[in-house]
Amino acid sequence: MRGTELMSGLLSLTTFAPIVGVAVILAARAFSGASEKTDTLSKWIALVTTLVTFGLSIVLTVQFDPKNPGFQFVEDFAWFAGLHYRMGVDGISVLFVLLTAFLLPICIVASWKSIEKRVVEYLIAFLVLETLVIGVFAALDLVLFYLFFEFGLVPMFLIIGIWGGKRRVYAAYKFFLYTLLGSVLMLAAILAMISIAGTSSIPVLMTFKFAPWLQTWLWLAFFASFAVKMPMWPVHTWLPDAHVEAPTAGSVILAGILLKMGGYGFMRFSLPMFPNASEMFQPLVFAMSAIAIVYTSLVAFRQTDIKKLIAYSSVAHMGFVTMGIFSGNAAGEQGALFQMLSHGVISGALFLCVGVVYDRMHTREIAFYGGLTNRMPHYAFVFLLFTMGNVGLPGTSGFVGEILTMTGVYKASTWTAIVAATGVILSAMYALTLYRRVMFGEITNPELKTITDLDAREILLFTPLIVMTLVLGIYPNLVFNLTATSVDALVGAWRAALGG
Repeated sequence: MRGTELMSGLLSLTTFAPIVGVAVILAARAFSGASEKTDTLSKWIALVTTLVTFGLSIVLTVQFDPKNPGFQFVEDFAWFAGLHYRMGVDGISVLFVLLTAFLLPICIVASWKSIEKRVVEYLIAFLVLETLVIGVFAALDLVLFYLFFEFGLVPMFLIIGIWGGKRRVYAAYKFFLYTLLGSVLMLAAILAMISIAGTSSIPVLMTFKFAPWLQTWLWLAFFASFAVKMPMWPVHTWLPDAHVEAPTAGSVILAGILLKMGGYGFMRFSLPMFPNASEMFQPLVFAMSAIAIVYTSLVAFRQTDIKKLIAYSSVAHMGFVTMGIFSGNAAGEQGALFQMLSHGVISGALFLCVGVVYDRMHTREIAFYGGLTNRMPHYAFVFLLFTMGNVGLPGTSGFVGEILTMTGVYKASTWTAIVAATGVILSAMYALTLYRRVMFGEITNPELKTITDLDAREILLFTPLIVMTLVLGIYPNLVFNLTATSVDALVGAWRAALGG
């Protein structure tokens, strides 16, 4: 039996397992005191905790019934003051839980040597963040969703503000204020929805028929929050600063998971709850997405910082996601979902690639490098693979998401698809130019003549990301088999609500 009483509590166990790790780390700190030995022990506790959480997420995914379009592993009980603790996953959300749990052990290993101050607090911030992000994807109650969604800002704010670069405080506050402002409007919309519908249950609200005029305002309020979180043009300017100043693992989780919360929000709330408004604002979303793809690709080409270039690349790729989500057909929705999952793996890997050379040379300036293939052949291969995935080379996961989203968008708006297609060319332009400048030629900078290739820990870091990029590119049905039924139900409900 799948998703039944036999698995009761599994979702909550997966969600809150990292908090258990936090408790163990705090106990070890209290018992041993602050020392280098305690820091090392805390790293191992955090790694084991995230691996256990990943194992639980695998069990959750394996036990998930892909033929059931509804929510599974549902937990629902009264909380307080009429509020309910409701949790559950469907084909749209279960893989985001898996992706989150997959990336966190990688983040812990990536931070093993690079984080030297306040190590215990750093690890706790990541474990708390893991619980809050999984909670976002698993919450089936509007209030609970909002709490997970908003409190997720706090550990990321601390990760950037404490362990970031020289302008970390500025970047942290910019990140916090941008995302908080949009979320205030979403909170007002949530309170209005609960007042009108008489419930905060997300499954019930997905079938509730709000008046068309009210849908417009509710859609705009949710859009303000999710557009910033994605981020969409023109509210994307916080992202490059956050990425540049964040530590490597912070950039991995920011690009790999936190951006996806906006796309997930569009699919979970905007389409099913506000179908009329979603149709009305479809041209606006298409226009913003197309501009984002072209504009941020051109901006990326002009960057001198490797990390900032990849950050702008993320904005461009999220443009494909928003187009696919609002295409209103199964191909676009599937493409958007796949693109989010693929981008989570590939962008995370690219930021790790930047971290490798930054840890050695302490600079991300493109002009500083050149000829790295002479000293770092293994690194050059890994960077090339993920660059090809980012460009959308067939055989990598990046190709599948882009081609499906453009197929779906083409059915809804031919011109939008044509403009978006130029983004594929532009991404190849800036990505391959970056690779050529950093990797090829002779080493002219004498500081690079002693740079070392990937060590065993770094090879261990990249191996699962390489496997996922290639496996999903060659056999994308691993994703589609889980998402198809729920996506078909979402598209069918949207068309039915629109009378088509």
